[in-house]
Amino acid sequence: MLENKVGSLTATCTNKALAAENGMPTIETSANGQGMLAGTEVSSMATYSSVMRAHGAFYGECNAGIIMAQDGVATFKATGIGKPTSDGGFSFKGSVYFETVAPSLSSLNGAACMYTWEVDASGNAEWEIWEIS
Repeated sequence: MLENKVGSLTATCTNKALAAENGMPTIETSANGQGMLAGTEVSSMATYSSVMRAHGAFYGECNAGIIMAQDGVATFKATGIGKPTSDGGFSFKGSVYFETVAPSLSSLNGAACMYTWEVDASGNAEWEIWEIS
């Protein structure tokens, strides 16, 4: 059950084609952004890759996410399932886990979170995050 909205960030994305996996397209995306997380102003940077599956959806993983707050940093890992949108963007939904020593973000330690990641055709993204119970 989605409990508590803990984040809302915007980002700018760039894509790069990677070698195909089992004949399916693979995309690497780099995103840089800013917004609010756990009630704190933050900036973010991440790189993730997504691979098309035979049924047409993309499975994505981010193992290199960084959140920077005034009082420290957090890292995150995320996985998700997405699909292209009719306007040329992408829509992903998935799970994300944070780890931090920053006091302002410490409520995220040990929390399971779900997200939506919406990217338009120009590479403008919105990341919405909820803690689940």
